[in-house]
Amino acid sequence: MTMQRRHFLQAGTAAALTPWAQLQALAATTDASNDYKALVCLFLYGGNDSNNLMVPTDTSTYSLYQRARPNLALPREQLVPIVLANTGGASYGLHPALAPLKPLFAAGQASVVANVGPLLVPTSRAQWQARSVPLPDNLFSHSDQQGAWQSGIADDAPRNGWGGRTLERVVPEGLGNRGYSAISVSGSNIWEGGDLGMTPYRVSSSGRFGFDFYDPAGKDPLSAAVASLLAETRSDPMEQTWLNVMGRSIDNQRILSAALSASTLKTVFPDTGLGRQLRMVAQLIAARGRLGLQRQCFFASLGGFDTHGDDQLQRQNEAFGEIAGAVAAFQAAMNEMDLARGVTLFTASDFGRNLPSNGQGTDHGWGGHQLVFGGGLAGARMVGRFPVLQVGGPDDAGQGVWIPTTSVDQLGGELARWFGAAPNLVEAVFPRLPNFESSIGLMAP
Repeated sequence: MTMQRRHFLQAGTAAALTPWAQLQALAATTDASNDYKALVCLFLYGGNDSNNLMVPTDTSTYSLYQRARPNLALPREQLVPIVLANTGGASYGLHPALAPLKPLFAAGQASVVANVGPLLVPTSRAQWQARSVPLPDNLFSHSDQQGAWQSGIADDAPRNGWGGRTLERVVPEGLGNRGYSAISVSGSNIWEGGDLGMTPYRVSSSGRFGFDFYDPAGKDPLSAAVASLLAETRSDPMEQTWLNVMGRSIDNQRILSAALSASTLKTVFPDTGLGRQLRMVAQLIAARGRLGLQRQCFFASLGGFDTHGDDQLQRQNEAFGEIAGAVAAFQAAMNEMDLARGVTLFTASDFGRNLPSNGQGTDHGWGGHQLVFGGGLAGARMVGRFPVLQVGGPDDAGQGVWIPTTSVDQLGGELARWFGAAPNLVEAVFPRLPNFESSIGLMAP
């Protein structure tokens, strides 16, 4: 309790040092027009069945897929063909609901990271069966694997995330409006929390703020009451800290509201939950100069991927359609702002799901495929190795659960280097990265 109280008081003291006028001055004097980069994490809660996200289309491999899940297999003629480098000549197609993303692959602004997931060391089927190598804690648990993905720490309780840890090392304390470097449009998350004090600032996807009514110079009763409360000085340190935090929150809202009001994006986003989230991210990126920012992380999410039941095909079709519409619009907005090379969006999920159907849907897995979008990619590629679609095969941990062949550390490390982190800082964020090949060839040099 003593430590919690001390941390709370420290946070309140820091909040008191950044009033509206100081934050305005920072935004006015920091030029974020050059060398801007942003990472956007789109987390798919529930464990996405990526075996239906991308499907092999050659006759023999498609037959393995179809036999394993006869009631869930997508018709081959409905798959959306995409051209990827690094496939060894194998052909693949996207889920039909992802068709709006095909132009991004054609433009080299989309790639697939195959069979990626939490690992402590490279792990083979024989090592898994013998338990002869260290393994992530609590595999197949939703909450634990969400934490492993977002923290990059698979063998301990997650306390912070690799997005926040990267930001803290790339954006030094005192550079620009660092408080806006990590913004979530989807509530709390682990990914943006740092180990040096970084905390995400949460913004509603609607753009509405809790104190929109408040005018510091206003004579209306509510504004006058809030102004009077914030002007008080309390002898109790906890009460004073609460006032400081509240004051800082209101100041932050005023800065963001002013910055967003000047955003003039022409790109039209779909009016869906994820569409509204990514539209807000795009508007915040458009306001980067007015906020004095050169590096940012954003967190968005979509739920509904825990598909054990017989409605998996319908639920996944709807979810993939929502993703495709929102991401296609987001990438169009980045192109509109000429920022495609400076913004990278990637998907993540609790885990993949197993290949065979359970008779209705699919059960918890381990490795899965993730999508990455942006103009900084090394073209449209399949990064990593696609699993052998064989129950009992070389990639199977049991029941068609894929043992990852690419680690979260490798994906995160590649993105952190692109973001501007020096090699020693990348290893500070991902202490287990030396166990793996550090470069996976996802991002352009």
